[in-house]
This record gives sequence, structure tokens and C-alpha cells, in this order.
Amino acid sequence: MLDTHGRKYVNPIINKTSQLLLKLNLNANHVTFIAFLIGISSGFFIYYGKNIMSVILLWLSGYLDAVDGAMARKSNSPTPWGTLMDITFDRIVEMSVIIGLSLRYPDIRFNLLILMCSILLSITVFLTVGALSEKKGIKSFYYQAGIAERTEGFILFTLMILLNSYIGIITYIYATIVIITAVQRMIEAKRLL
Repeated sequence: MLDTHGRKYVNPIINKTSQLLLKLNLNANHVTFIAFLIGISSGFFIYYGKNIMSVILLWLSGYLDAVDGAMARKSNSPTPWGTLMDITFDRIVEMSVIIGLSLRYPDIRFNLLILMCSILLSITVFLTVGALSEKKGIKSFYYQAGIAERTEGFILFTLMILLNSYIGIITYIYATIVIITAVQRMIEAKRLL
């Protein structure tokens, strides 16, 4: 929801960064890979109890994840390979955070398993609708907006990392929002398809 509705406010900053990185002869796929490496390192920092650093790295990876798409559009070079890398690396970053949390806080592993299952359900609906839809947006596939998009996920991951005494309940709240998003996307898909 925030990605869809708030993007217009951060686009000027994203576009300036994308122009700078293009001038440095980086392409969108380079930045996707850099964002991926930064993002997965967040899970390692969680495991070692460096919560502030893990949050900073998580958000930096998310920011670069937005920049790479702007770079691809600006240079007229969006590719199916770039889309595949982007979506796959996003999920691996989420897995890294969840694994880091589960190793650091073994008492909430079941909660985190529920969260991972909800993310799997939601991304399955998202990708299936994207593959079956003939509609295309500014991205190289049909992007279905939802209550829980990447920014909401990062906010909830941040709360889970920083407010670890409430991590169990925050994890269930996150999973519930993701499940609601999956249902919302299925209802929209019924009309769309």
C-alpha cells in the first residue's frame, strides 16, 4: 500500500540516485545484486545481535531495490532477467531476515514459520496473477498492489528486530496482514482474469 501510494513522494530521490549510479557506469542488474548482498547481510547482523546495523542494511537494500527499477526504466533496459533477479532476491532477503531472527530467538520459530508460509502464499498469488494477466504496468509485469507491500514488510521487520520483547505478536500481525493481502489479490484476480 505504501509502495503504491507513497512512491510519488520518494521518486525524486530515487531518480537522482539512479542518475548518479548510471553516470558511474553501473546498470540496473549491478544495483540489484548489490542490494541483494546488502539485504542478506541483514540476517547475519540480526543473528549476532547487531540490530541497528541490520535495520540500516535492510532499509539500504530496499532503497537500492527501488533504485534499480528506476535505472532500468531510465536507460530503457528493463529485462525479464532483471525482473526475475529482483523478485527472487527480494524473497531471499526476507528469508535471510527470518532465518536470522529464528536463530537469534528460537522460541518464536513457529511464529516465523507461519510468517514464511503466509509470504509464500502471497507471492504465489502475486506471481500467478502477474503471469496470467495481459495487463502491464510501469514494471515489466502486472503489479498487484496490496495492503502488505515491501515497505510495510520492512516496517514490520524493523519492529520485529528492534522490539524483540514483542517479536512473537508482531510476527503474527505481519503474517495476518500478508494473508489479508493474498486474499485481497485473489478477489481482485477473480475480477481481472
